[in-house]
Amino acid sequence: MVQKLVLASNNSDKVREFQELLAPFHFQVIPQGELDIPAAEEPHHTFIENALAKARHASNVSGLPALADDSGVCAHTLDGAPGVHSARYAGLDSDNAANNQKLIAALQGKADRGAHYVCALVMVNSANDPEPLICKPAGMAKSLMKLRVTMALVMTLTFFYQISARLSPN
Repeated sequence: MVQKLVLASNNSDKVREFQELLAPFHFQVIPQGELDIPAAEEPHHTFIENALAKARHASNVSGLPALADDSGVCAHTLDGAPGVHSARYAGLDSDNAANNQKLIAALQGKADRGAHYVCALVMVNSANDPEPLICKPAGMAKSLMKLRVTMALVMTLTFFYQISARLSPN
């Protein structure tokens, strides 16, 4: 049986990646835009809170289980900036190149240019799910001068088995 799952994103690369990752588990991944679901606000200071807000929003509007992520780069010497603001660090309409350029400029002259990439992934069965599934792996980068920010999500097979088990009609 194929299970529908709303992806709280319209990013075509993310949609493709999640469709490929979840296909073996019999999921039909539907981007929120196909259901006319507007993007959720991301007012929180943590990746987990923003991902949870996006998942709950998509589930509330669609009535379906939803999956959402929030990710970014945290520079040690900048107290974790750009953090949850990574995608718009150089401005609301900025791209990865502009965001990276601003970050590299902010790190010029700093002894510690270390950073790490964070991705929080949240799945809810419903908008009011009291037990959302949360996955938050973090990747370390020794030098931001060499770091290329991409949306390469690091997922564990265990997490997908948990999703599959939660959505089973048993």
